[in-house]
Amino acid sequence: MFGMRRRVPGILVLGSTVRDAQVKLGYCIVNAETGRSHPTGKSDRRGLKVGIIELLTDKLITSRVERVYSTYLTKQYVSVAPQVVAVWCRKLGHEVHYTTYYGQADPRSLLPGQLDVVFVSSYTRASTLAYALAKLLRKEGIVTVIGGPHAKSYPVDCLRFFDLAVLECDKELISDILLGQFDYPSIVSSGRPLTDIPSVEERMPEIHASVFDRGRRTLTTLVPILASVGCPYACDFCTDWDSSYTALPADQLEADLRYLAEHLPGVLIAYHDPNFGVRFDETMEVIERIPRKRRNPYVMESSLAIMKESRLQRLKDTRCVFVAPGVESWNSYSNKAGVGSKQGRDKLEQVVAHFDLLKDYVPGLQANFLLGLDCDMGSDPVELTKEFIRRSPQVWPTINIPTPLGGTPLFDEVHGEGRILCAMPFSLYFTPYYMATKLKHYDPIEFYDHLIDIYSTIGSARMLAKRVLFGGHPFFRFLNSVRTLDDRRDIREFRTVRDMLASDKQFLAFHEGREAALPEFYHQRAKSRMGAYAELISSEERTPWLEPIDPQVANGRFALSY
Repeated sequence: MFGMRRRVPGILVLGSTVRDAQVKLGYCIVNAETGRSHPTGKSDRRGLKVGIIELLTDKLITSRVERVYSTYLTKQYVSVAPQVVAVWCRKLGHEVHYTTYYGQADPRSLLPGQLDVVFVSSYTRASTLAYALAKLLRKEGIVTVIGGPHAKSYPVDCLRFFDLAVLECDKELISDILLGQFDYPSIVSSGRPLTDIPSVEERMPEIHASVFDRGRRTLTTLVPILASVGCPYACDFCTDWDSSYTALPADQLEADLRYLAEHLPGVLIAYHDPNFGVRFDETMEVIERIPRKRRNPYVMESSLAIMKESRLQRLKDTRCVFVAPGVESWNSYSNKAGVGSKQGRDKLEQVVAHFDLLKDYVPGLQANFLLGLDCDMGSDPVELTKEFIRRSPQVWPTINIPTPLGGTPLFDEVHGEGRILCAMPFSLYFTPYYMATKLKHYDPIEFYDHLIDIYSTIGSARMLAKRVLFGGHPFFRFLNSVRTLDDRRDIREFRTVRDMLASDKQFLAFHEGREAALPEFYHQRAKSRMGAYAELISSEERTPWLEPIDPQVANGRFALSY
């Protein structure tokens, strides 16, 4: 199964579903569940009509606050990879229709009819919407392919709805997909991370279609680029935990920066590197090749350990306007925060001082926290987080629960301990529901009390006033004001869940792992997020399949046919 490209031998499923089937080696010519065979039988499939859609949310806009947040913020969270696939498809001679969904309309209406193949990129939160969309497309006889973070984490689950799930890709793999060289359904991969990336100039049609507003750039327009791929850290919760860090060619980055300086002067650049500036001096040298007055401002995410005092002036000189370091936990992951072995209050004091220093050089700051780790106990992590929020109003705090995404060591550990709530739909793994697992040291009611406490601090009128009055960049004052309003909506839902936990014994039993069936409350919440698309996915189909793929497929080009 390794290194093969044509009519790849894989696993033939005999039975009604992948899960219940007997398995043997062979050629998977027909999907036993759907009866779908190879769609065209063509050996040369040039001039196909190809659709590419990235799902940035799973929820249709229903309120004024949502419209502002989605139009000016969610819309800007586009990824580089779907745009890269669009460029490759054009170069291969196909007609390409690229779009993004941020809640603005029926997702199917964003793509034209009579398509041959549709590539869908999705985060795990939007995966149920991706599945519903795939159902619609397959009814039209369209070949469906899913890639992106969700496909990498849960490829087996994806094959319930998609013809192909892509883990890693390159131009050759995309060519083979369009030539119909794989049987359906299959998990396919190039076996190596994406490093051959088309230039910004080549991606301009997709950039205009995604981050511009009716052909015009706005205050919040972000052009996504990459200076590196992979990460040197091995955080057990991160899907990049086993990826090797690779800096992309310096001349390629310089060409992109020069193009943007000439054609989109002043537009914000968003570095999508998992950890920007690992090779700090080399990266800064490339940016500094652009004359100071012509450099575009940029935003990025980096570990706090990289943001050393000696480097901050270079960040300012190269026009870094936003950085989002990971503080993670007060009791763990301290190597990324650059505090050595310090924990608890000692770590807090050093982190607050570091952000106080950063604010004099970088106008936009965000701190990423983890809450609910196995090392967290009692109220101390909560109180330390609240103190950081009050002492650092210029820093926007994001609170993350360590979600055990497939393919990570955290998933293997928590799944092995039976702590995943297996009936919880993927769309509810994140804010404002969070608890897809049983936490080791917090009962559900206690944990939601802590969440309400922290978010009430973040969204308080006092903190909003400090953020608005803080003398930073107008973009970040606007950004944090909108975020505050959005967080207040999350608090209302936190309180609803907390009240359910206190009043409904069966609901509490589900969160404590004593009841396996998904409460009706969550069925209704999952359906409400999808609007009209909810009817396309049954309650049984919303239950994830968490089976991992064989770890041997992590290296080398392969295709696994089911």
